[in-house]
Amino acid sequence: MKEIVIDLLARELKGKLKREDIERLVEIPPNDEMGDYAFPCFALAKIEKKSPLLIAEELKERLKLGKEISNTSAVAGYVNFFVDKKLLAEGVLKNAVKSDYGSRKVKKRVMVEFPSPNTNKPLHLGHLRNMAIGECVSRILELAGNKVVRANLNNDRGVHICKSMVAYEKFGKGKSPEKIKSDHFVGGYYVLFNKKAKEEESWEGEAQDCLQKWEAGDKKTLALWKKMNKWALDGFEQTYKKFGIKHDVVYNESEIYAKGKEIITTGLEKGVFDKKKDGAIFIDLEKEKLGEKIVLRADGTSVYITQDLYLAKKKADDFKLDGSIYVVGNEQDYHFKVLFAILRKLGFKFADNLRHLSYGMVELPEGKMKSREGTVVDADDLIEEVQELARRELKKRYNLSKKEIEGRSLKIALAAIKYTLLKIDYQKNMVFNPKEAISFEGDTGPYLLYSYARATSILRKIKGKKGVKLVDLKKQEVALLKKIGVFPEVVEKAYEGFAPNLIANYCYELASLFNEFYHACPVIGSEEEGFRLKLVGVFRDVMKTSLGLLGIDVVEEM
Repeated sequence: MKEIVIDLLARELKGKLKREDIERLVEIPPNDEMGDYAFPCFALAKIEKKSPLLIAEELKERLKLGKEISNTSAVAGYVNFFVDKKLLAEGVLKNAVKSDYGSRKVKKRVMVEFPSPNTNKPLHLGHLRNMAIGECVSRILELAGNKVVRANLNNDRGVHICKSMVAYEKFGKGKSPEKIKSDHFVGGYYVLFNKKAKEEESWEGEAQDCLQKWEAGDKKTLALWKKMNKWALDGFEQTYKKFGIKHDVVYNESEIYAKGKEIITTGLEKGVFDKKKDGAIFIDLEKEKLGEKIVLRADGTSVYITQDLYLAKKKADDFKLDGSIYVVGNEQDYHFKVLFAILRKLGFKFADNLRHLSYGMVELPEGKMKSREGTVVDADDLIEEVQELARRELKKRYNLSKKEIEGRSLKIALAAIKYTLLKIDYQKNMVFNPKEAISFEGDTGPYLLYSYARATSILRKIKGKKGVKLVDLKKQEVALLKKIGVFPEVVEKAYEGFAPNLIANYCYELASLFNEFYHACPVIGSEEEGFRLKLVGVFRDVMKTSLGLLGIDVVEEM
């Protein structure tokens, strides 16, 4: 219907506004009384040298309406369009049942890198936001037709890794993680190190000594590192699996940290980089307002940006990428601005297709979390806490077997966590409250699952297909139809803006309108049963697709 409105306007305004400008301007009014679509005439005021009010009146009179538009009006500089509701219903029901509803055919190869953890402690709440964003963006890209390569970079070397190793050497006494999840076992020694380092300054020096031994290839140090690193990575994999994350390729910092020097040497020869008196190589990014950046130390050793230059090129070469997205917190904004600026100066064409998806920090109601002090909420603990809240709610409501409670409570818990983490604009900081997230009512993941399950319950009661009889539509039916109809547009906006929150917010609005329809419009046994069953069916399909984009698995019963 929107396309029909745009076509009407494009024919009439040919030579004055381009079709893409009209498409951008057409909007949905805040209430149905003002029409189904509206076109603001303010952009035409300068062109026609008239007031928007007069332009709207004249444009309304000139438009040649087809059967799809039942009426138009000119109000306050807008031309409002009222669509034929029965044709709207037919169009939505016809299109929304298609398996590719909302999809596009972009056909690009894009890499999404997430969550890139340090291997000295378990994944925490911040990583859950990272993973939720990374997976959701990957799924939005895939619906648009892209081939997505999910990548991960394990930050498995450096002084922070050595801190866990030093503490284990002193207090581990050969213990292994038998009764505790292996990454939590490693993280306990990281917290212990920082506690001891506050009491004795020598601990920091021992961590530096450990790193030097590691870089020198000391066998004992490497053996300990391999053992603890495996514990951390094994634990991560368990969390990824539970959260629904699977990577196509994994890079390890330990394997690439010394690489990238050739890129620096070539850049030095081209004059991209310069050398200081002490031998350190740097780049002047004053014009970009990024200051001066060392890319190779005076002793010839790499810095973090050196390996990232190498890895960016390796990714592009290995996968022939059309784009690469780094899902990393906003504390690394400067690093990625510098990285992309250097890659552009080095002449790498792929540099223009790189994007840092810079997300805000997530806090608890009690405040910020600190890894060093052990006040971080571990991802596994949080999932378990929210799942336990879901278990209690299910036991209160239903008589289910233990197996059913476990399976359903995990899906509900993950829906609660993922939805809460995704419904806020990823660029903003946010507060995560587990008790609010798990509520079965309101703007929550469980509420969305409940709405889907309610639709499933209706459809389960009816066997066989019934004919669709369209009579006068109630406003709740029209509102739900219109919301289902804008799904492709929402997906497109989410794709263009890398915006999971648009999908999450759409899910809530869709669920709310369905529940209003459910209470106002009896389905089974009504004169409109056939039509309403089909409407319930397309709602259910679109809700499942939308939740799937958020990485949320549906439940058939709540």
